[in-house]
This record gives sequence, C-alpha cells and structure tokens, in this order.
Amino acid sequence: MIPRKKTRQISLGKVLIGGQAPVVVQSMTTTNPLDVDATMREIERMKRAGCELVRVAVPDKEAIRGIRELVRQSPLPLIADVHFDHRLAMLALEAEVDGLRINPGTIRQRDILREIIKEAKERGVPIRIGINAGSLEERVLKRFGNATPEAMVESAIECIKLCEDIGHRGIKVSLKASDVPRTVEAYRLFSQQSDYPLHLGVTEAGPPLSGAIKSAVGMGILLAEGIGDTIRVSLTGDPVLEVRAAYGILRALGIRERGIDIISCPTCGRCEVDLIPLVEEIQEQLAYIETPLTVAIMGCVVNGPGEAREADIGIAGGKGVGLLFKKGEVIEKVREGEWVQRLVEEVKRMAG
Repeated sequence: MIPRKKTRQISLGKVLIGGQAPVVVQSMTTTNPLDVDATMREIERMKRAGCELVRVAVPDKEAIRGIRELVRQSPLPLIADVHFDHRLAMLALEAEVDGLRINPGTIRQRDILREIIKEAKERGVPIRIGINAGSLEERVLKRFGNATPEAMVESAIECIKLCEDIGHRGIKVSLKASDVPRTVEAYRLFSQQSDYPLHLGVTEAGPPLSGAIKSAVGMGILLAEGIGDTIRVSLTGDPVLEVRAAYGILRALGIRERGIDIISCPTCGRCEVDLIPLVEEIQEQLAYIETPLTVAIMGCVVNGPGEAREADIGIAGGKGVGLLFKKGEVIEKVREGEWVQRLVEEVKRMAG
C-alpha cells in the first residue's frame, strides 16, 4: 500500500474526506440543473458506476429551482459549483447543498468572499477552494508574472486565511492546470505547506482517450507520492467515463479496488481471434459490476493460457475454441460464438 499523507478530515454528507478515509471519486453533471429529470438520470448512472460525490453547475438564479429539487432527490452528496455571482452561492447554501465550490479567481472581492464563507460556516457546509491556472486573480498574476505553481498556491493560501479568520475549517483545496507538470508541482508545493485535504484533477483534460491519459499521468504521480484525498477525471464526454477512469487510476496503483479489471492482449499476427470487438462487448456488459475481479480475455498462445490462469476468470482463445479458466483451473471448452455469453455468465455468478 502507498502511504498517504495524513490530512485533516472533513465530511460531505456522510462521505468522509481526508484523514484515513479512502480516496473519494467524484464527477460533475453535464446537464442544466433546471432539467431535474435529465440531471437525476445522469446522477443515478454515475452512482451505479461508483461515483461518491456529484458536482452541479449553478449558471444562473433560475438554476436554483432545480438545485433545490436535486438536493431533495440526489442519492449522492451534492456540491454546488459557483462562479462570478456571489448571490448564487448564497442561494445554493439556502437550498441546503452538501458542499460548495468557489474560485477566488472568479469571485474576487474579499468582503463578498467573507460573506459566503461565513454563511457556509453557519450552515456547516464544507467549501472547496478551487484554484484554476486559467482564472487567477490579476494581483497574483502581477506578483508572479504568470500562472505559475507558486502563484496558484499563493491564491489558495490567501483564501484559506479568509476561511480561518472566520473560523471555517471545513475546507478542501484543488490547484488545477490543463498541463500535467504545472498541476503536479502546484499540488506538491501546497502539500508541503498545508494539511487541508486535496481534491486532485487536471482541468479540461480533453476527449476521453487523451484526457484519461493526461489525468492518469498527473494524478498517478501525486497519488503515488501519497498526495490526494478526492479525485475527478475531467473529460469531454459522458461523466460515467470519468468515474470509470478514476477507478482505473486508483486500481492501477493498488489504492482502491472496484469493478472489473480486464486483461487482454493487444493482438498481433499470431492472434487467431477477432479479439477487439469481443473485449469491447464484454467490457460493456460488465461495466456496472462492483465486485473487484480480474478478467482475462486472451487470443494468443504465447501468454494467453498463463494470463488466463492468473486471473480470477478468463478465456484463452484459439481458432474456433477457447478454454475457460476459473481460479487457475480449466473448467470448460467453449465454442468461439459462445465466449461472450459464457464468460459474462460466470463473471456475474462470481460477483454475486
């Protein structure tokens, strides 16, 4: 196990963050909160995929009507994401959200920030101080000359002091940039200076494949150093993919296990099976299984049987027939057209 830096512990609803709590997976809805039905469908799908906290944008005053209803219906703690208009933060707090995300780069007046923090403290609502390299305050940029990691940390520390002056210590912090090196350095610097819990992310990471790669590198480096208490993989796409990618990162590091870990060969000239569509179909059918299981889908005589034996369950395919392995033992010979059905049946049986 990777030793994690011990941070202060806060709670969002019933979800503990920091301290010795597991690294928490969160995501953000893509819908307008006024469309409560569509937003709830998205939240339910995210929850099934393993999401533990959900963030919802509050674009205008009208959206508060939807936020009130979402707070009532959501099975996950709800975090309101507010920028520019401080009145939206106050209205979201009145709507009894579980958490509030603010950015001192978009709500810049210190007296107004104090009002928000004071109201959050009185209501017992944790705040995420969300620092983004693309929206730092002008005075911070002038001091450092650019949106450097040092500038991002300075902005976070200043906002923390505002919170502490009011006596609100229900804080978590994020320091995101759209490039990995600057993001990693900002989190490292902050972690050396403070013990408030950290929400990790590489902001605006991009489309699903490139965004997941960028996020895995950035967050993987930090998590391997014991830094990070919550994570969000920011992708241009379905938020369910964000949740799956987040668990993939945590699983790869041995930090948390959830769901199916598929081991499959990349295919080459020795492969006698049209493996790619098989893997895609099996992955889709098993996407919502929560039990941690390793599933091997192999189409090569070089490593196939060995990898299948080491997995919890797997199939080593050859021309027209495959061997179904379970806990290292061959349990059945399966005809090629039945591989998907039999493997999925056995995995579901093992998962209970």
